[in-house]
Amino acid sequence: MTVKTLDHVNIQTRDMAGTIAFYGDLLGLVARTAPRRRPEERQWLYAGERAVIHLNLFGTDNTYEREVIPGGTTGAIHHVAFECDDLDGMVSRLDTKGLRYERAELPEIALTQLFVVDPNNVLLELKFRGIL
Repeated sequence: MTVKTLDHVNIQTRDMAGTIAFYGDLLGLVARTAPRRRPEERQWLYAGERAVIHLNLFGTDNTYEREVIPGGTTGAIHHVAFECDDLDGMVSRLDTKGLRYERAELPEIALTQLFVVDPNNVLLELKFRGIL
């Protein structure tokens, strides 16, 4: 058995609409109701045809029970990374929205990173290859 790719990230939120708006406006992800769930409780956020983020309304049932503190730290997970394109467009969106972000550059591997925090205190790394 070999892992082929990271499939999705699950985020527990108290603000479904705000979280959907954040990811839709910033990354262009599209919300769709999760299978067998009510739309106010579960939304999956799609990049094309792939659901890359699963959103669960805090306090609703989960497939696997585990304590989660929305807005708190994310345990051992430091950040979630997305490979992106259009660095200038992303910087413009972040600036227009007044979102605080940090930029890092790794010229050794031609990588530019932008770090921004979502409404649930999840740190995102937005990766742009071949751009410095």
